[in-house]
Amino acid sequence: MNSISTVTDYVYNSVEQLTLSILRKGKVPRHVGFILDGNRRFARKVGSSSTKFGHYEGFKQLEKVLDLCMQLGIEAVTVYAFSLENFKRSKDEVDYLMQLFIEAFEGFCEKNALVDNYQIGVRFLGNKSHLPQNVFEVTEKVTAYTQHHTKRILNVCCPYTSRDEMTTAIRDTINLVKQGVMSVDDITDHTIRDHLFTANCPPLDILVRTSGELRLSDFLLWQANDNCQIQFVDCYWPEFSLWKFLPILLEYQIYSDHQKQEKALSKQ
Repeated sequence: MNSISTVTDYVYNSVEQLTLSILRKGKVPRHVGFILDGNRRFARKVGSSSTKFGHYEGFKQLEKVLDLCMQLGIEAVTVYAFSLENFKRSKDEVDYLMQLFIEAFEGFCEKNALVDNYQIGVRFLGNKSHLPQNVFEVTEKVTAYTQHHTKRILNVCCPYTSRDEMTTAIRDTINLVKQGVMSVDDITDHTIRDHLFTANCPPLDILVRTSGELRLSDFLLWQANDNCQIQFVDCYWPEFSLWKFLPILLEYQIYSDHQKQEKALSKQ
């Protein structure tokens, strides 16, 4: 039985690596965002008596998907880990998520092959003043540990909403006006964009939401407005895999090729 399992794993991994190598031949998105939705419903689907199981599986899946993105050559990955609105959930669930958050990301401060091999700088985006002190300290520790990593980026949005991000960007811009650094007439959409949490990242190419829900839930609303491919996937986040990602990446590559052809024809 073990030998059959070993062969199956070998074949699966070989096919996965072949698929990744083929995808790398085409245009690869530079920045992909994920709304990690459906953890609780996944737990109910598999018969777990607690939604905590779904959250645990979701965090495990995050590292697997991040690995796929790094192998593809994607420069920046932004994930919606925890919304400011999630603090309205039961205290038991919020406390568990905060503890899981600590356990999951403290590992980034230790020997992590994925982070070290791909030189991933981990950033935590959002209004961190809402975090419990022990969680806040972990975010600071992880950020400091990976700050010298500049090749790839993992943005963990926690606790975050797009409205709060845009409000912060506008407030920061107004402060520059008050300080005399710029005038009101200098304010443009580019000025606001340069003060968003993702200002140092490439433009968002693809935004994926799992669970089949057809809404963005206040995530990267500014970033997703311009030439961003938005995809709603009918599976729960712990079920998301390369094979769910594959059609999205192929569509992105086909659309990119079409745009390239249109630009070439316009120059003739």
